[in-house]
Amino acid sequence: MRATAREEPSLPRDASARSYLMCPPAHFRVTYSINPWMDPAKPVDLPLAMAEWGVLRDRYLSLGHTVSFLDPRPGLPDMVYAANGATVVGGRVLGARFAHPQREAEAQAHLDWFRAHGYTDVLDPVHINEGEGDFAVTASFLLAGRGFRSSPLAQDEAQEFFGRPVIGLNLVDPRFYHLDTALCVLDDAADEIMYYPGAFSPGSRTVLARLFPDALLAGEADASAFGLNAVSDGLHVLLPQAAAGLYRPLRERGFEPVGIDLGELLKGGGSVKCCTQELRA
Repeated sequence: MRATAREEPSLPRDASARSYLMCPPAHFRVTYSINPWMDPAKPVDLPLAMAEWGVLRDRYLSLGHTVSFLDPRPGLPDMVYAANGATVVGGRVLGARFAHPQREAEAQAHLDWFRAHGYTDVLDPVHINEGEGDFAVTASFLLAGRGFRSSPLAQDEAQEFFGRPVIGLNLVDPRFYHLDTALCVLDDAADEIMYYPGAFSPGSRTVLARLFPDALLAGEADASAFGLNAVSDGLHVLLPQAAAGLYRPLRERGFEPVGIDLGELLKGGGSVKCCTQELRA
């Protein structure tokens, strides 16, 4: 399947200033495997990973966004994937509870950061959720991935906490183990998304088609290049350079794709979105 685009003319797009939380990959390495992309036999070039991460950080700053930083902790190599540590909506913080013991301590590091930075409405969850890895915020919904990491019970917990309708989506392809590897919110003010249908169960594909009939559909090649692990500010869409098949359909919709090379960080199973948690005021 190739990426599909709408035939009607695109509407003018506007970027909105965003606030992001990132964590430098100072201790990044791959010494275990908890997703199909991780191979401890493949060495990580740490200076290159730091440089790639720095390019992403600088691009956010150049676009007028605010970036805050979470201090990396020794022994937690996956902290660079800051999106997994919490979900923030309206200044309310739903913490994470990780599925794998290798990442458990990251949850407390994120909660400590939020409380130290003046966030008062913070929930330490009961059920397993991996933050924005499996939660995506649109204007109308909180989309929730399930099947590999986050528990279905976390959806009720999130709905009660945020007071937003939660739509559960079943992930069925282990390559796309988190929702943010298979779906990206392009315009959170207009319920506009792009996603890879093959990552979802038949019923979830039907739900997505009903809720988002104008969604941009990505093909397998771009999805496998982590093209859906992207961040949009409503105009600029930062995504992996290798997902070249998404550039034209994004431009046809009025977006400006910005290619980013995070090849070293992809060795841990993450790219642009994984490295970027949005702090929604």
